[in-house]
Amino acid sequence: MTALLPPGWPRPRGYANGVAASGRMVFVAGMIGWDGQGLFHTDDLAGQVRQALQNVVDVLHEGGAAPQHIVRMTWYVTDKREYLAQARAIGQAFRDVIGHFDIAMTAVEVSALIEDRAKVEIEVTAVVPQ
Repeated sequence: MTALLPPGWPRPRGYANGVAASGRMVFVAGMIGWDGQGLFHTDDLAGQVRQALQNVVDVLHEGGAAPQHIVRMTWYVTDKREYLAQARAIGQAFRDVIGHFDIAMTAVEVSALIEDRAKVEIEVTAVVPQ
């Protein structure tokens, strides 16, 4: 996997502008902040991010992939201000669970998610080298 950074562009903080990779692709549907039994343990956004990221990792492992194989993430958050206010804790959860930053990422504020209690949904594409 190679992060793509056009000449003269500043390196983004916490993500990559693009990623080039080849191998077997693993797609993870949007994961929210509940556990494997569908139970929420917190209404705190950073706590839900941590759980959603752990859910991503659990699904990746089922597909023979790991966090270092992630090339793309899309985050849907229900409150941009809450996301920005908890950026430090969210960043720590990301480092603890995922660990690296060479991932093409997008974050979008949405008015709601299908599960009323969910504050974040994260979908992932991973590429496992062959």
